[in-house]
This record gives sequence, structure tokens and C-alpha cells, in this order.
Amino acid sequence: MSLTPVFLGLGSNIERQAHLCAGLEALAGFLREMRCSPVFESQAVGIKSGPFFNLVVTGYTDLPLRELDRRLKFIEADNGRYAPERKGLPLDIDVLLYGDQVGNFDGLILPRAEILQNAFVLWPLALLAPDSLHLGERRSFAELWQAARIDQQLWPVAFQWRGVELTPESLRLAFPES
Repeated sequence: MSLTPVFLGLGSNIERQAHLCAGLEALAGFLREMRCSPVFESQAVGIKSGPFFNLVVTGYTDLPLRELDRRLKFIEADNGRYAPERKGLPLDIDVLLYGDQVGNFDGLILPRAEILQNAFVLWPLALLAPDSLHLGERRSFAELWQAARIDQQLWPVAFQWRGVELTPESLRLAFPES
């Protein structure tokens, strides 16, 4: 059974800590060697809402891309994403990268465009996998973050999962909330 490396973007603006932890627990059930970026808080982009918590997760999966995406939709649904009366976005999980796949896979475009458009995706990626290449750009995430001119404010925040602080204190002190 072959394993495919994946990068997933997670975000929440409703009961942020609880929903992100629930999402991480669900992902830990089927991602191998899962690692998490620091967690960032940012203002909403593209929707009117309260601030978001975002992070990026990487790991390995034996699930085909369609099945992975379907499983992510179930995790979102379990956290109230598709509830008719919901306010805000309890949990959003996006496939950012799936192995070396590039292109449109039944509407799922990889690498995901938000990597280059949103600081709350690119900065966590650059910290989690600085030397990994963006397959479309052929540059590392660290290089892309260094060159990025994205007009979004975000700041690292304290966030614990399974008793481990995901955001190092040194990062939080270096980039306090503006």
C-alpha cells in the first residue's frame, strides 16, 4: 500500500479551539506521521465574520484523492459546517497539496490557489515545510513566503492540542498582535 504526502489547511471562526481540536483528532485517525504548523489568528478574507484561527497539517495517507476529500467533508459536517442554522464557519479543511498532483481533479484544483493568495496558508506552510516545493511555482514555501506581498494581517497565537503547544512562544513573542 503506497502512502501519499498531503498538506491540508484548517480554519475556524466559531468555537475555534474546540473545532480545530476536533478536526485534528479526526485527521489523526487516518493520517500517518501527522505534523502541525503553528496556529495563526487573522481577520476573515472573502466573508464578513469574526477572526479565524488557521493552521496547516501534513502527513501521509493511503486514501485516494477523492476519498480523502470526501472524508474531509464528513469531518466538516460533524463539526456543523453544513448545518442550516450555522453562523460563521465552524470548521473548514482544504486539500492544499496531494503528492505531486497538479491540475483539475473533478473540480479540486491542485496545488490550491489559496497557497499563494492567503498569508494564513502560506506562512504556516513555510514554517511547517520550508524546503518543500510548490509544484506550480517550482520554488520552496520559504522562498515564496519571503517574496510574498500579501496585504493581510495575522499573528501567531497560543494553541494546545493533546497537551502540546503548537505555536512556539518564541514565534508569538517575535510577532505580537498589531
